Amino acid sequence: MVNTTQPTADLSPASAVKALQDERLKEVSLLTKIMRRPELGALAGLVLVAIFFLSTADASMFSLAGVMNILSPAAQLGILAIAAALLMIGGEFDLSIGSMVAFTGLVFGCFITLTGWPLLLAIAATFVVAAVLGGLNGQIVIRTRLPSFIVTLAFLFILRGLSLVGLKWATGGSTQMRGLGGEGESDLVREIFSGTALEGLFSWLAAHDLIAKFPNGTPTVAGVPVSILWFVGFALVATWILLRTRAGNWIFAAGGDANAARNSGVPVDRVKTGLFMLTACAAALVAILTVLDAGSTDARRGFQKEFEAIIAAVIGGCLLTGGYGSAIGAFFGAIIFGMVSIGLTYTRFDSDWFQVFLGAMLLLAVLFNNFIRRKVTGER
Repeated sequence: MVNTTQPTADLSPASAVKALQDERLKEVSLLTKIMRRPELGALAGLVLVAIFFLSTADASMFSLAGVMNILSPAAQLGILAIAAALLMIGGEFDLSIGSMVAFTGLVFGCFITLTGWPLLLAIAATFVVAAVLGGLNGQIVIRTRLPSFIVTLAFLFILRGLSLVGLKWATGGSTQMRGLGGEGESDLVREIFSGTALEGLFSWLAAHDLIAKFPNGTPTVAGVPVSILWFVGFALVATWILLRTRAGNWIFAAGGDANAARNSGVPVDRVKTGLFMLTACAAALVAILTVLDAGSTDARRGFQKEFEAIIAAVIGGCLLTGGYGSAIGAFFGAIIFGMVSIGLTYTRFDSDWFQVFLGAMLLLAVLFNNFIRRKVTGER
């Protein structure tokens, strides 16, 4: 008699466990875990740049004052770069960030000078305007299905033009608005958004000869610029959101495969709109910080910052295709940018080499990140 029964699958416990095993649950070495991190390239780049300047720059570059000089421009760029990184992880671009800095600076200045609003109310209203414009960017991208590159490129020119026209209207023909330091307002509000922090700590350190000081006993560095604290705080919060919250999972999913994410219940449209609003609010924050520190704003504020922010994000490990990246990587990318831009002034190299150096760093970071990712994932 012929046996007509079909062979059955092995239903032993061992095979069942093997069938259900998820590659994400496999034990991997510490080295592999490190190599999988997108910020590895930025961290390696930061070490190489630091070694370069340690061997070529004046020793004062790495003094406390020199470090603050490096971190101050890096902080303003870094706030933009971290927001841009989150948006890039979500699969979109925003080329209007730089123009948004100029436009929200104008809006903030008008709220202070023309309406006479208190500083806190002017700041809150500026963030509302930025959020509305960012949401508009996102909705146009989502509803028209146009590439965000095109939509935000259009807004780059629109907002830059509105900044020029608006400043001339508000000032009677000038492209610069002055008298915006917030004098006479609440000291607490101004201290949160301008000046330096931790002055008491630095005075104590100088009194105990732990940092450099002038002959009269005052520290050579009065404190930490507030923008640096905003930069560090924003990086920590963004990293926590990406790695420890459901919203972070949604951002990665939306950028990795939007259709699959929608089928899995991820509110992709809301996520992307929220990210556009975040980048606009980050630009508004930079505008407020710079306006209150400088006491003025002008039409060229934030010029080309959109490209610098994207460069810092890419150096930090973000992919142009979305779904991969790191806020801490953008943090390191911004510090590299600040170190190169300021560090060349401490060397004998012509500062015009800055753009060459930055372009080389961008190319090397992308090549390094792609090489590492392919080695770890087995891509070809």
